[in-house]
Amino acid sequence: MSPLESYKTQLLEQAAQVGALKFGNFTLKSGRKSPYFFNAGLMSDAYKGISLAACTALVLASIHGRDVKFAYDRKETKDHGEGGSVVGWPLGGKDKWRVVVVDDVMTTGLAASIAINHVTQQGGEVVGVVQLLDREEFFEIDEQGRKVSSVMKLEKLLGGKGKVRSVLKMRDLVKWLEEKEARGESSEDEKRSLQALREYRDAYGITTSL
Repeated sequence: MSPLESYKTQLLEQAAQVGALKFGNFTLKSGRKSPYFFNAGLMSDAYKGISLAACTALVLASIHGRDVKFAYDRKETKDHGEGGSVVGWPLGGKDKWRVVVVDDVMTTGLAASIAINHVTQQGGEVVGVVQLLDREEFFEIDEQGRKVSSVMKLEKLLGGKGKVRSVLKMRDLVKWLEEKEARGESSEDEKRSLQALREYRDAYGITTSL
């Protein structure tokens, strides 16, 4: 079995160091009890999308030479000044924006679905979604008895497989802890967390896109 890619290892280590990745007992928005929690927002939950979008645009410009604009939605529609519910959207432009929605992690995909709806209402086209971590778990069972994940739901909404991409997946998190344990670097808490993650995956896990 090939080792975890170095960038994934570094990202998980840094996330744990700054508290973006935590192990314990957490209640998700869905009400499900999870042995880990991931939140990469640099600000409060309500506005973390601003920092994620801004950092993405900054890296694309400074490292890859890509001039990419970004926008974000307000919690409430503004009826004065520039008005509207979206900040950064061109007013009166003729060009149709092609948009990629960015998020740190999705449980049910509701926030991303709302963002897609906002973009569509503004006359734009969402061509994909990129999330930092795919939890690789189902959140509902459809009428045919099939387990449905947030990724599957959004890919169907956007028109096909591959429309949602992830930097990390739950399987990477498990592998990261397994490799630490194999090297003898795991704490007792990390060993317990690894076992809890395996049990959680057995109960709720679902294989999404590679």
